[in-house]
Amino acid sequence: MDAIEDAPDGYSGPSKSQRKREMTALQDLGAELVELSRERLAKIDMPERLREALHDAQRISKHEARRRQLQYIGKIMRDVDAAPLREAINALKGISAAANARQHRLEQLRLRLMADETAFGDLARDYPGADIQHLRQLRRNALKEAEQGKPPRAFRELFRQLRKLDESPAGDPLED
Repeated sequence: MDAIEDAPDGYSGPSKSQRKREMTALQDLGAELVELSRERLAKIDMPERLREALHDAQRISKHEARRRQLQYIGKIMRDVDAAPLREAINALKGISAAANARQHRLEQLRLRLMADETAFGDLARDYPGADIQHLRQLRRNALKEAEQGKPPRAFRELFRQLRKLDESPAGDPLED
């Protein structure tokens, strides 16, 4: 007797091809995780068993052994919710909408700080732990660099400092 005949509506679940596509997708996600640095992997919440398998795969250099390890990672990932892992990778790549929105918010704040010195008052209010003096110095240096046509080192550093402030546990997300 056929499995399709046993099901009341004729559907017995995903086809073998569909299951294989899903397993391959999990294995591909595992391969993306393997390519991340240990520091970035540490920031992603995952089961310890998966983390250890990923670290093992990073150490393996032989082609066939690496392929088998990636298959093992795919097997482990069958029992793990892959959506948060995919979101974390997308955020690291800057693909997620939330990460893009955050980047745009920080860029707008940097432009406001560059255009108007009084924006530091709002920054100090929103981030009481911010080193305003250091940020003002970066602004002055960035303005000087732009005036002299030099590479925008301080401009970039200002953005890095704003991002660090935004990521800090005490810092609330910036609002426009």
